[in-house]
Amino acid sequence: MNGDTIWYLILPIALILLVVVIAVFLWSVKSNQFEDLDRHGNNILFDDDQDAHRRAQHKDDHDQSA
Repeated sequence: MNGDTIWYLILPIALILLVVVIAVFLWSVKSNQFEDLDRHGNNILFDDDQDAHRRAQHKDDHDQSA
C-alpha cells in the first residue's frame, strides 16, 4: 500500500468509529447518564456513615430545586 491507497482503508475505519462514538454518546444522554453528576461522587465520601449520606443527599436535592 502506498500513500494514496491507504486513505481507502483509513477513511472508512474513521467514519465507523465516529458513528460508534456518536451512538454511544446519544445512548448515554437518552438513558440519563448525565442527570446527576455530583451524587455519585459524594457517595464514596459517605460510604460508612449512612446518616451523613442521607443528610448530604437531602441537602443536594434542596439545592438543585432552588
